[in-house]
Amino acid sequence: MAINPSEFHKLNVLDSCAIDNILSSQLLYVAAQSAGCHFCCTSFVYYECLYNPRKNPTPEAIELQSIFRKVTEDGKIKNYNLELEDLQEVLILEKRKQIGKGELASIVFARKTNQAFLTDDQGARKLASEVMNTRLVQTTPHLLGWLFFANFLGDSDLQPIINEHEKKYNRKLAKYFTEMYLRALDYRSKMYLNVEVANDNEVK
Repeated sequence: MAINPSEFHKLNVLDSCAIDNILSSQLLYVAAQSAGCHFCCTSFVYYECLYNPRKNPTPEAIELQSIFRKVTEDGKIKNYNLELEDLQEVLILEKRKQIGKGELASIVFARKTNQAFLTDDQGARKLASEVMNTRLVQTTPHLLGWLFFANFLGDSDLQPIINEHEKKYNRKLAKYFTEMYLRALDYRSKMYLNVEVANDNEVK
């Protein structure tokens, strides 16, 4: 299903990949906050981001860890523990797909709390679409597209976001950011066209 940038659920449970991608651009993250988006994660993901051992972490990865630590300390991204029945559901889902516990816990918590699950992992996205409302399965490019569609970001913001994301932090979504930006412009132009047609019909 093609992503619709004119719609976005503002309450999101993030997995570790999405956390890095959203925080890889200060401009993107601040725009999302200004738009009223709220982000949280499970304790599994919190541990993955800050304490799970990494082989040869890059300076960019270490800096993103520091940014994440700061936003959690400030209470901007809160983390939540799962209850026993939630952990049992994680184990059930784990038998179905080879996906990390962080992603599985995020899916379970998002479904339980009726929030969106925001991920940039294709496997996690596919599983989430099977076990929860597909309209509540979102991505970082989707967030970016909606921010452009809703005018929380302007045309001149795209390249600075890509520069931060790709060149400063060596992340891999620049192509999809551009695609979603163009799709957002297309949706917005069609919306304005429909409004003009409706107004013309009223005049007639």
